[in-house]
Amino acid sequence: MTDIEKVRLLIGTVVSATFSDTQIQAFLDMGGSVFMAAALALKSYAATMIEALKSESIGDYSYTKSAIDNALKLAANYEDRDAKTPAFDWAEMDLMGVEETL
Repeated sequence: MTDIEKVRLLIGTVVSATFSDTQIQAFLDMGGSVFMAAALALKSYAATMIEALKSESIGDYSYTKSAIDNALKLAANYEDRDAKTPAFDWAEMDLMGVEETL
């Protein structure tokens, strides 16, 4: 699964349909991780929808302010999860040559 597909999975079908692969790649470039890219996408979606009324229907699709609030909560969850993810695993550290710097 590509990082773009992972972001689409995290943000859900409705939000995912809002963005092209190029836009999601931009979120990945700006966020630096899949979780941060998902958070940016959700915040971007919420920002464009926040001007809407309490609720609106367009054909078979409808959304409410609570859907926007949920998107922002999910974005905060992803940001928190990203912040708690170590930048690297201790098992990946290469300590060869450390004594040379001492």
